[in-house]
Amino acid sequence: MKDRRYIISGAGSGIGRAIAIKLASEGAGIILAGRNLEKLEETLKLLPKGNHLIISTDIRLKKNCEEVSEILNGTHLDGIIANAGVGGENYYGEDDRWNEIIDTNLSGTYYFVNSFLEQLKSSNAPQKHVLLTSSVLARLGVKNYTAYCASKAGLLGLMRSWAMELAEQKIMVNAISPGWVNTNMAREGMDGIAKGLGMSYDDFYKIAMQSVPLGRMAEPEEIADLVYYILSQSAITGQVMDINCGSVMSS
Repeated sequence: MKDRRYIISGAGSGIGRAIAIKLASEGAGIILAGRNLEKLEETLKLLPKGNHLIISTDIRLKKNCEEVSEILNGTHLDGIIANAGVGGENYYGEDDRWNEIIDTNLSGTYYFVNSFLEQLKSSNAPQKHVLLTSSVLARLGVKNYTAYCASKAGLLGLMRSWAMELAEQKIMVNAISPGWVNTNMAREGMDGIAKGLGMSYDDFYKIAMQSVPLGRMAEPEEIADLVYYILSQSAITGQVMDINCGSVMSS
């Protein structure tokens, strides 16, 4: 991992921040990308000293991703980690969040990865990776989560297509599929569902964990450990790695 360089979207908090800390602790240089500059700076302070960089951008806009790529022109990349995403409910009608969620989770990932592929292809690293953060909800349906479920399922289609397209360049493309993870986004989502059901957060948490065999949320650091493993191997591509404390089991 030493002297490798990775760009991570959504690096200002949660899973993205944990991945950045893990990879930096193993000697990698990290490019932290996200919309919230203040949160990115907080993440940077948590990284061990190294060749790190902050890029504040909105991946929903293709132009923004391309401008960042131009700024980083000449900077080699050994991996692209497309982690940025938004969650929550959406309802068909005037205030539907469909476009907001799809534009971030699916289209934004498409723009982000494509904007940096040439820099990744030029890397001399023995392992070159694209990694997408999907969700257990790519496999499951949840009431009023049509946009989120559709966007996360769409990422798996992107992953498989890119795995085929990029194999000739020795680039491996995979996805992780977390379940409940102890992040602000997950807690906010759980709180919103709880309020919709007219119950407390704690009561809903107990109900939600009944469907999780291990009876708990995963921690962001556990997701980061899996990401580190994936980026360290050279024989896995086109795969979804489930990490959801057993909430989904399939062959």
